[in-house]
Amino acid sequence: MLMILADYLAQFESAFRVFQYLTLRGILAAGTALLISLLVGPVMIRRLSYYQVGQSVRSDGPESHLEKSGTPTMGGALILVAIAISTLLWADLSNAYVWVALLVTAAFGAVGWVDDYRKVVERNHRGLPARWKYLWQSVAGLSAAVFLFMTADSPVTTQLFIPFFKDIAIPMGAAFVVLAYFVIVGASNAVNLTDGLDGLAILPTVLVGTALGLIAYLTGNVNFAQYLQIPYVAGSGELSVFCGSIAGAGLGFLWFNTYPAQVFMGDVGALALGAALGTVAVITRHEIVFFIMGGIFVLETVSVILQVASFKLTGKRLFRMAPIHHHYELKGWPEPRVIVRFWIITVMLVLFGLATLKLR
Repeated sequence: MLMILADYLAQFESAFRVFQYLTLRGILAAGTALLISLLVGPVMIRRLSYYQVGQSVRSDGPESHLEKSGTPTMGGALILVAIAISTLLWADLSNAYVWVALLVTAAFGAVGWVDDYRKVVERNHRGLPARWKYLWQSVAGLSAAVFLFMTADSPVTTQLFIPFFKDIAIPMGAAFVVLAYFVIVGASNAVNLTDGLDGLAILPTVLVGTALGLIAYLTGNVNFAQYLQIPYVAGSGELSVFCGSIAGAGLGFLWFNTYPAQVFMGDVGALALGAALGTVAVITRHEIVFFIMGGIFVLETVSVILQVASFKLTGKRLFRMAPIHHHYELKGWPEPRVIVRFWIITVMLVLFGLATLKLR
């Protein structure tokens, strides 16, 4: 929106051409989203507390979590508003990829909002039934996957690229839709499973989102893409503004979500943020690198799958509790220790993922 204004004003003053630079707009998007989160956060927390939109805590979890009962939740709505406003202000709104990312984020956020609303407002502990939640996630994820496949304008945009191998690009054909669907929906649920401790999910989201923003910038620049021997996806660079908004909004939310949390993001935030990251990874053709950088999300998801499978097949549990962050709590790790160590692992994985851009 502001880019359109800047382009118009550039006719009269050349200094306004500076807003054409993606790097500047990405930074401004991050700063705008951060400012919105910090300014609106206290007001939102007071309103959620006034209306008693509080988190219910599982009685079979760690005892230390019982004191969190009643903490305001659904704070993820703040993140989504900050992302939307910041992106609409600083991104090129003629770019289709920007709209795909925004609409996917909004759709998954809507699913999470309904689930949270039924849990904390209507006091329905089941929330949105799993089959309906998965159905609407599937509709949103599949719609995005089909759109990206139908509008693909070059073979590169539907190929699967393998890190460390510059000459391996697997043509996916219609299988691209299946891959994109599972990446988007899978990432959404993975971040949601990780969101169980104060700040545990949001900082890895910020770190991975920032890295994906850098990747989007590089894949959208023909010279950098050619130099690094990574796929060039025309127009994907604009997603660096969207990722900047995720980073800024996430850091602003972390200000209030850090231990001990004043507010939780709820499904409205976790489902949407995971889908947003997955969508950017699909568009930039870096799904495998995304899985590497988001290793904590993958670990949390796999721990739940293994726990359920083990219990159904043998009647025994592999972990004291799943997702795995609760396992370490029940082993005696203080909550801040679990959180910070998972953050450190994410930093290492993100750096490793970025290293694959050059090691080919």
